[in-house]
Amino acid sequence: MTRTSPGPIEAPPEERDVTTTPIKSDPESSTGEPRRRGVNRGAVGDRIFSGAALAAGAIILVVLFAVAVFLVVQAMPALLAPQQQVAGGLGFWPYIVPLVIGTVIAAAIALVIATPISIGVALFISHYAPRRIAQILGYVIDLLAAIPSVIFGAWGILFLAPAVVPGYTWLASTLGWIPIFAGPASATGKTILTASIVLAVMIIPIITSLTREIFLQTPKLHEEAALALGATRWEMVRMTVLPFARPGLISAVMLGLGRALGETMAVALVLSSGALTASLITTGNQTIAAEIALNFPEASGLSLSTLIAAGLVLFVITLVVNVVARWVISRHKEFSGAN
Repeated sequence: MTRTSPGPIEAPPEERDVTTTPIKSDPESSTGEPRRRGVNRGAVGDRIFSGAALAAGAIILVVLFAVAVFLVVQAMPALLAPQQQVAGGLGFWPYIVPLVIGTVIAAAIALVIATPISIGVALFISHYAPRRIAQILGYVIDLLAAIPSVIFGAWGILFLAPAVVPGYTWLASTLGWIPIFAGPASATGKTILTASIVLAVMIIPIITSLTREIFLQTPKLHEEAALALGATRWEMVRMTVLPFARPGLISAVMLGLGRALGETMAVALVLSSGALTASLITTGNQTIAAEIALNFPEASGLSLSTLIAAGLVLFVITLVVNVVARWVISRHKEFSGAN
């Protein structure tokens, strides 16, 4: 029996040192506080943004105050001059009152025409139209809002005015007993009603764009809750969308009204100016902005001051309209689209 020699005995493997390297902790991060460098950057950014916002607001107030002071100073000669020296001996107030009435009439008619159309289009885009069609319509509305006013004026004088002449003739013959449709109808169609229609077409894109965005902000939970209770699409809109958007809708309408009150070139091209008349389909009436645009290039001296005084009156009217609009919105801004 032979004895076998044992093989070489292997040494046990050396144990590795599993001691981990300690991680240095940031004393500021361990306490949950942000790094001081980030804090400094944020504080500097906040101060810069706050200063820029404050400067922008102050610039707006300064510009508004400067415009008001300029208008008042330049208008004082016309306001203080004897009556026989202003506006051909009529005096300033007999001269400006018909212009104010014509301006208000044109803007009011444009608003009556444009508001329901704008709300309907905005509702269709936001709640009824398929997504692809809604996007296309939204782009078209935004493009219409960017068209210059002189283009609308050219369209009104070349296309709209001749097209509405037969309608004006029919209104004068059929409803002539109503003062606003009393004849004889204008043979050119260049009337205050035509100018109002052009203004309505101009402000429809503005009101529609703002109203559409407000309608889209309606909380989806409110709409879904109304539909879950069995409401139809229109009942859901009436109960949730319109109440939510009411203050924002007022803001959009007032913005369109401001555009209609101050529009110049479109009205100057379409309207045949004349004396104030109750009829909307005859030649006559004028607005403040169009009066200034037509007579300013040849004005000098006291006549120039008269036109600037007319601009001051328009400035005050626009300011009053915006103040009233803000007051109405502030009464209904809680839990609404203006919030």
